[in-house]
Amino acid sequence: MFYQGYFTIMAKDKSRYFTFLLYPESIPEDWKSKLELIGVPIAISPFHDMDEKTDKSKWTPDDVIRNGKHYKKPHYHVVYVAKNPVTADSVRYKIKQLLGDRSIAKVQIVVRSMASMYSYLTHESKDAIEKKKHKYSKHDITLLNNFDIDRYITLDVEDKDDMLNDVCDLIDDHNLANMRELRRF
Repeated sequence: MFYQGYFTIMAKDKSRYFTFLLYPESIPEDWKSKLELIGVPIAISPFHDMDEKTDKSKWTPDDVIRNGKHYKKPHYHVVYVAKNPVTADSVRYKIKQLLGDRSIAKVQIVVRSMASMYSYLTHESKDAIEKKKHKYSKHDITLLNNFDIDRYITLDVEDKDDMLNDVCDLIDDHNLANMRELRRF
């Protein structure tokens, strides 16, 4: 098992939520339209070309060097939402079929929260902020097949209680007698 905060890799584990990296030199020019053909909700990060590597022990020949600073190889982060629970291997196989054998190395299961993973697309997650990663614009996130982060966020018990209290207050304040009146409101 590989575990790194937001995601994990296990060959037989199933999930609906996955993430992976794509490198421009390993994918066809029409890669976004091909991903759209899969028919599942997908979110694509802005082009990550400013991810600085500050740990000299992790510098590699693949690094991009600008003004004496080392940067990770430019890439895109992708969040993939399967229709049903599937394995990471099946997602990787599907992507390779569409984009080519060199397109993707590993697919990881999102294990923490989809909200945090989505925030990581622009380095606005708590982890990315703590590591002082370069922040990318939310406006540059590409959403395919009606990806809507709000559909994948789970409310905690306190949030649910607050919402229920708001609805009850609304019912009391407006003397609503039944569900039909509440629905019409």
